[in-house]
Amino acid sequence: MAKPQILLPDLGVHNRDLGAARSRLIKGQSYRDLSTVCVIPLHPKRDGVHPRVVQAWMNLMAPMNQKFTRLFLTNMEVGDAYTAAVETILAHPELSTWKYLLTLEDDNLPPADGLLKLYESIETGPYAAVGGLYWTKGAGGQPMIYGDPAVLPRNFIPQVPVPDTVQPCNGLGMGFTLFRLALFKDPKLTTPWFKTVQETGKSFTQDLYFFNNAVAQGYRFASDNRVLVGHYDQGEDLVW
Repeated sequence: MAKPQILLPDLGVHNRDLGAARSRLIKGQSYRDLSTVCVIPLHPKRDGVHPRVVQAWMNLMAPMNQKFTRLFLTNMEVGDAYTAAVETILAHPELSTWKYLLTLEDDNLPPADGLLKLYESIETGPYAAVGGLYWTKGAGGQPMIYGDPAVLPRNFIPQVPVPDTVQPCNGLGMGFTLFRLALFKDPKLTTPWFKTVQETGKSFTQDLYFFNNAVAQGYRFASDNRVLVGHYDQGEDLVW
């Protein structure tokens, strides 16, 4: 039998502590323009997107009533895919006015609240891009937090992650990384923005090619180590 109650007026949990509710909204930045194009290049040699990965994508939370769309790219080399995606966005009358570009790769499993945390860290920090923390595949995997900006000359040596911090770096992977779209409108950063380079004395994956050029122009980047991203190895059926 239900316990007898006398029902009194109730303002609600959030109204009872309006200061705390207000602080939460400000911290989450959900009242700002967070319009985002999510770019997903599909690996031409991979047999589809694994259900583990799809599940993580479907659970990804986006802010209420904010513009968010996904752009898939197929049958392209990854550097060419990212450059083509940015060119398409900047040429589009609507998407070119949006604020953010989110890169998401087809073997990365972001946490459900990962995007919300990336918005928080980029909106409150001096960064042109922030990324979730993930590792290269294998037992000897390295964190994709490349180069300490405080160490000269500039380098892209993987840093040791500092837990639960937004850690400055010179470069990131692109498995789950949020960029300010304005970055690609800077005439000092010319196309192709992303390029895989294999030359004598010079070797860059498409991500570090971009970050090397952007850091040289004074842009700052960071890894949000609160956002822990899995990296799925389909051959081993293992998340690193």
